[in-house]
Amino acid sequence: MSGLDDVEPEDPDALPELDDDYLDRVARRLMFNYDLDADVGFGGETFDLYGEMLLESQKHFLHPSVNYANHASTEHLFVRRADGVSVADLEALVDLGHDLADDWIDPSAEHYSTDFTFAVVAPHLSEDVRSFVSGFKDRTLLRYGFNGHYEINLLVATPEAEDVVASASADVGQAFAVWESIERKQPGLLDLIIRRLQV
Repeated sequence: MSGLDDVEPEDPDALPELDDDYLDRVARRLMFNYDLDADVGFGGETFDLYGEMLLESQKHFLHPSVNYANHASTEHLFVRRADGVSVADLEALVDLGHDLADDWIDPSAEHYSTDFTFAVVAPHLSEDVRSFVSGFKDRTLLRYGFNGHYEINLLVATPEAEDVVASASADVGQAFAVWESIERKQPGLLDLIIRRLQV
């Protein structure tokens, strides 16, 4: 068990009320980087846990009030428990991601990237689902990249089997592997920005 699982947040509201021991442990790993909420609905779908992370970067000239090259990166994380998961279920989540991108993203020169990561917690992980998730990549350029891009990521966790499979760009996979230790050093803002800007 990671020591991070035992850390209490400075702000009690940082952790939503979750009636699920596993998701509570995942939330404790995410609370340092994500604003979290429980039982949230989007596009007619309900998710047990939702997280949002916003990173903004800007360059200054002489003084912070004189800034340029402003960029924003956002990640939306949607987590749900399910009795089972199929490739068709995941494809439906991908479609939802594209719908949310149409509604939520305001394409502009300041928009760098938006990630939509869908995580399903299920009792079993079939080989076709494992293959689909591990090989999944879906990045859409906005106005040929001039207005940034958005990416959809997938993750499936089976805590009883201590197994997680994630698409290549799903950076949160380690948070779902609660049976493994996680780095204790928390990355600073610069580390997070560098991670998000790496292509």
